[in-house]
Order: sequence, then C-alpha cells, then structure tokens
Amino acid sequence: EMVKRINNTLQFTAEYQRIGTSSPAWQEIRSLVEAAAGCVSLGAVSLENNIPPGVEVFADPLIEKVFTNLIDNALRHGEKVTRISFGLKRGGDFCIIFCEDDGVGVPVDEKEKIFSYAYGKNTGLGLFLAREILSITSITIRETGNPGEGARFEMICPPDMIRAPVSRTG
Repeated sequence: EMVKRINNTLQFTAEYQRIGTSSPAWQEIRSLVEAAAGCVSLGAVSLENNIPPGVEVFADPLIEKVFTNLIDNALRHGEKVTRISFGLKRGGDFCIIFCEDDGVGVPVDEKEKIFSYAYGKNTGLGLFLAREILSITSITIRETGNPGEGARFEMICPPDMIRAPVSRTG
C-alpha cells in the first residue's frame, strides 16, 4: 500500500510539473471525453458523451487528464455507479461542461474539500490536479450533485474559452 502511494505521488509530481509548460490550445471536447474514456476500464458502466461535435475549449493540453480523473473518480468512489455522462449547457454568458454519475454522490461537507491537495481515500491528488489544469485558462470546477443521487462536476468556462462551429446555411 505504501509503495503504491509513493508511486502515485511520483506520478502526480511528474504530471503537476507539466502543467503550463505547453501553451493552451483549442481542443474538441467530445474527442477529449472519448480519449479519456479509453484510458479507464469502464466494466459494466455506460458512458454517455452528449457533447456536440465540433465544440472546442481553450485549455492546457493536459485537460484530457481532467476528464480521465472525473471518470476514474466516478468508478472508484461512486460505489453503485451504472452511468457516467458528459454534457454541455449555457449558464448566462458562461458555458458549463458537466460530468455526472448515478453513484452515491459527494457529502455536502466534502464538496470543496475534495479539491484540496492530498484529500481523499486514494491519493487525493486527482481533483486538485484537475482544478490546477483548468485554472490555467480561468476555467473553474465545482461539485454540485445531490448526495445519495450521484456526483456532478461542472467546469465553468468563460465565454472566450469555448467556441462552437459556425453553422453555414445555403
């Protein structure tokens, strides 16, 4: 157990040092979710990718790691998870990328703590890393699910950090 924790900490350190070393770039969100899903073993859990094709986010190239961490957390901590879904919604001027599951959810008193360094049952580094990666381009993340009904992570993107394909008619 101690060796595993040390290895995870070393891996985290290597990933953390890479944050911000490459310039942020426009990346298609749907493809990021698909790539992240390919990095984990879903087993019998279904993953719904409801992100429209062509919508892009301006973010650190490590953003795929954020989606991988969210999927991994749902599988690891959701206990009774059967479904994980990603979607997109407008929230005023902002655009919100969300990841939700039908697991046990996050207790109210832990909704902010889960983003703290070294907090949690496993390494406690995944959500801390996710918040750091997103903050490079002013994207924030919060947990808004209802305990007992599932977790819901919302990534709030400023208007200039997300773009949709221009529809051409005629």
